[in-house]
Amino acid sequence: FPQNAGMVNVTAVSVEDITDPTVASAGIDWIDLDAVKLQSKPFRARRVTVRLVNATVVFHTVNLRVRTRTRVHEGQVAYVTFGPKARGTVNGMSVQPGMMLAAAWYSLTFLLPAQDITTHLRTRQRESEFRQPRCLELLQVQPQKVHALFHWGKRLVQAATARPALFDTRERERVAAEVELVEALLATLGAADDFRPTRSDQSRQAQSQIVRIAEDYALEHAGEPLYVTDLCRAAAASERKLEYAFKEVLGLTPVAFLIRLRLHRARQSLLAAAPRSTTVAAEALNWGFWHFGEFSRAYKDCFGELPSETLRRKRVELHR
Repeated sequence: FPQNAGMVNVTAVSVEDITDPTVASAGIDWIDLDAVKLQSKPFRARRVTVRLVNATVVFHTVNLRVRTRTRVHEGQVAYVTFGPKARGTVNGMSVQPGMMLAAAWYSLTFLLPAQDITTHLRTRQRESEFRQPRCLELLQVQPQKVHALFHWGKRLVQAATARPALFDTRERERVAAEVELVEALLATLGAADDFRPTRSDQSRQAQSQIVRIAEDYALEHAGEPLYVTDLCRAAAASERKLEYAFKEVLGLTPVAFLIRLRLHRARQSLLAAAPRSTTVAAEALNWGFWHFGEFSRAYKDCFGELPSETLRRKRVELHR
C-alpha cells in the first residue's frame, strides 16, 4: 500500500490517506493510475475502497489539482460519477452535474467485470439493457439520476467506513449490495446518452489532445534534452497554440508541466530503487535534468524534501 499513507485495512474495506501522488497507484489491483500534482503544496488525498463480491466501489477526494491518467484492467468496466463540489476536466471537458465517465476529483468509481453485468441481465432475460463501452466514453444523464447513483455509492462507503467488520464477515450483505449496485447502475445507464459536444467543447477536446500528444512525446524521450519546438512538431501545433492548450487544460506552461512530470518520474525511480543500485545524479540524468542544483531545488519545491533525502529514507526503510 502507499508509503506516506495512514491506512486502516481489512479484507473488504480499506481507507487510505495518501500524501505522495507518485505512489497513489500502489496497492490497486483493478486500475492503473498515474498522478501528477499541478501545485507545489502539500498533497492530501483519501481513497476508500469497498470490495463487494466481484464489484468494487471507490471513493476519491483530493485537495489539489492533479493530472491523472488511468487505464482499467482488461475485462473490467468502470463508471465514474462526480460529486457536487467536483472541479476538473475529462479529456478537456469540464466536469458537469449530469456527466458520467465510462472507463482527483471528489468522485465515486464503480468497477465490475463486464461479464458479471451480462450474466446478471441474461438470468433476468434483459440482455438488451447493457452495451459495453468501446473505450473511454463520456455519457450525459439527467443530473438527478447521476446524483442518485453518486449518493447511493456514498452511503455505501460511509457505512463501510463506519463498520468495516460487517462488510468483512457478512458475505450475504455484500452479495445483496452488489445486486443493488448493478441495478442502480443499469437504471442510470438506461437514461444515458452519448455526450454531444458543442463547438466550444470540441475546441477544448482538441486542446486536450494536443496536451496528451506532447505529454506522450516527453515521456518517450525522457532522458533527452527537450525543447518546445520538439513538442510543437510532435503535436502538429504552433508554439502559441501549444502554450494556450497547456494553460487552458492544466493551468501551466508546457515547460513547467513537463518539468513537473519528469520530477514525479524521478521520484518514482528513487522510491523503487534497490539498495545501492542508483544515485540521485543518475536518476536526474535519466529524466533529463542536466543541472543537479536546479533539479534538487525543483524537487524540494515539489515534494518538500531533497532527492538525496528520498533515497536515504528509502534505504533506511529497506534495512529496518
